[in-house]
Formats: sequence, C-alpha cells, structure tokens
Amino acid sequence: MKLMVILGDGMADLPLGELQGKTPLKVAKKPNMDRLARLGRSGLALTVPDGFPPGSDVANLSVVGYDPRRYYTGRAPLEAASMGVHLDEGDIAFRCNLVTIGDGIMRDYSAGHISTQEARELIEALKPLMPKERLYAGVSYRHLLVLQKGARAVCTPPHDISDQPVAGHLPQGEGAEVLLELMESAKSVLASHPVNLKRIRENKRPANAIWLWGQGPGPSMPSFLSLYGLTGAMISAVDLLRGIAVYAGLDVIEVPGATGTIDTNYSGKVKGALEALYRHDFAYLHVEAPDEASHEGDLEGKIRAIELLDQRVVGPVIEGLEKSGEDWRILLLPDHATPISIKTHIRDPVPFVIMGRGIEPDDLDRFDEQSAKQGGYGRVDATALVRMLAA
Repeated sequence: MKLMVILGDGMADLPLGELQGKTPLKVAKKPNMDRLARLGRSGLALTVPDGFPPGSDVANLSVVGYDPRRYYTGRAPLEAASMGVHLDEGDIAFRCNLVTIGDGIMRDYSAGHISTQEARELIEALKPLMPKERLYAGVSYRHLLVLQKGARAVCTPPHDISDQPVAGHLPQGEGAEVLLELMESAKSVLASHPVNLKRIRENKRPANAIWLWGQGPGPSMPSFLSLYGLTGAMISAVDLLRGIAVYAGLDVIEVPGATGTIDTNYSGKVKGALEALYRHDFAYLHVEAPDEASHEGDLEGKIRAIELLDQRVVGPVIEGLEKSGEDWRILLLPDHATPISIKTHIRDPVPFVIMGRGIEPDDLDRFDEQSAKQGGYGRVDATALVRMLAA
C-alpha cells in the first residue's frame, strides 16, 4: 500500500462575515479535494494537545505521528537539523527571524518576504555580534542562532503579533537579558546595511531587526520505520518540516524552485512525491502558501492558495497514483487553522479526509471545516492518523 499525506499549512479558518459566514476553504473552488471527501471518509483531528502552543512544529509532529507530549523540545532545534547544524549537549537553538519593526509595531514578521540572497548578506553582517558567531543563514526571513543560554526565556512568535506593539512581547524571564542585548545590538548594523538601504529606495520593507523565539535543545526521537514499519519521504520547502524528517529518518526530497510561498514549484513537488513512492511506503507533501497568506491577512490570496493546491497538487497526485498500478491511500488536511481575522494560529480541530483502497466512504461530498464535523471518523487525536492511514 502506497500512502500519501497532502498537507495545506494553515488552510483551515473561521467563518468570515465578508464570505457570508463561510470559510476560505468552503468558498474555494476545489473539485479534487471535494472528490476525496465524496469517495473517502472525513473527520476532525486535534493536532495541538492541551498546553502546547498552536504552532506548525507541534501540529506537524502530531500529523507525522510523533506525540508532542513525548518528543517536542522546540521549533528551532528541528530547523537546525534541516540546516545541518549539530546541537551538542547544552546547546539551545533559536529561530532568528529578520523582521520589520516601525514605530514600535511589528509591521512584518518576514521583512517583506526578503529574498534568501539579501538575507544571507544581512546574516553575514550580524555574525560578529553573536556568541561564537553561531548564526546560520536559512531561507528568506527564517534563520538560526545557537546559544548556551536562554532556554527558559518566554519568547513570542513574531507572526502572533502582526500590527501590534512589540514592547509587551519581547523576551521575558530567565535568560531574556542576553536575547534582548543581541536583538538591540543588531539594529544599528541592519539600519545602515546596503541591502536595507536599497530595499527602502525600492519601497520594500527593510529587515531592520531580528526576533529570537522557538528555542530548545535537540530532541530524541525514534525513527519512523521503527514506530510504523514504514519507510518514507518528506517534500517541503520549509526547514521545520525537513528537520522533522531528519529526526524521523525520512528521506528529504530536494525540489528546485520550492519556495514556501504561493509561487512554489507545485509540479516539482508532485513529481518528487510520486517518485519517492517508488522507493518508499509513505510520502508527506507539505505546501506552506495558505498559511503565509493567512498571516498577511490576505483573504483573496488564501483562497487562491487553496485553489492552486487543489489544481496543481491534489488533482495531479490522484492522477499519478491512479496510473501507478499500486494500491494507495491519501490523507488530506491542514496542520492547524490560521484565521484571516487574527493572522495567527489557533488550536481548533482541523478537517481531514482519507480516501483510497479499503476506505469506506461516508455521506459527505465536500471538504471543509463544517462538513468534516459530520464525517464518519468523528474527532480523533492527530497522532493516530498515520496508523489510520496504514491500517
């Protein structure tokens, strides 16, 4: 049996007045997702356990089948694994965002989705300020800092405070002093850097600050093979997902042009996932675009991202599996809801559907948050989904 997970990051939402009480998932034109609902079995999955922040790290760990209550140590150590950064005992990895702050307000958690090349120049300029220069360039606004302090500091994800004052959300508590000092020292370097001066001239948002968050030590996780008896692969442009794959022993598939935004290489991701299933039992295809649109409060962009996922991923994956001659199943879901109205994540259960060989359909014909409440699976813990898919 070939098993495919298609995950639309942040795809779920809350009813919106401007959509007459419907969600973006409800109004989007998505015939392929609705086909999965019609021929499969749906339900609601709780991806974020009580007491955990509703982040993509916790949620995707759950969907991949690793209980965060046992294996979660923070977001940044997962990203470190993807970037090939080894964490020794005592090392604490931090996500280091390049952000735009203006008049004390978090104007943009991504510094206008700064390009990777521009970001690398800024990170190089900041390295001498950092202890042992352990600052590592990632993709676009997402970077990594490794310290040996600050593990217990209370840090807020910058995408949780879009358009809000930063003063009440700066690092607090034990170890926060060193984080605040590093964040402050970066400001003057960034303000005068040619990359930012050029961005200002071009009416782009400058990366005029860093924001430290998501910290933790390296986790200890058993392999996916030892847990489920399956080999597998991860297809994602996002370091977080790729890091989960590294710790789980999943094959990380490189896809040229995979960006983590709406202009990603959809066909390349589909090709990579289908080819991975020639060698493996399981493939996890992650698309970030709906979440990015949600954080920006871009309703039209979110609907478009869902429709592109349907047209350019879900449809071609179904077609490819049907041509494969193998028995197969697909699991489709978001990792969490990211409501347009608040521009950040919530921990509400998310809709999911499983379709394929041996799955008895229920009576649904649409894939959305409201319909899934009547699904045949009812409400489940997301850590059970891999076993449900493979059963």
